Amino acid sequence: MNRIKEVLEAKGIKQTWLAEKLGKSYNMVNGYVQNRQQPRLEVLHEIAQILDVDVKDLIVSSKL
Repeated sequence: MNRIKEVLEAKGIKQTWLAEKLGKSYNMVNGYVQNRQQPRLEVLHEIAQILDVDVKDLIVSSKL
């Protein structure tokens, strides 16, 4: 699970903008945002850099 959706909403950024910056389709980014698929680690790092957040902020911890 990832927190891309929450970070986008907090920053007021649209999925289409992120898709353009990543060079990926809207459908691919929407899959990440809706947690239907998880981005590769390299892509997750790129998303964090584009959104100016630490990659840890995009990951949901599975620890209780």
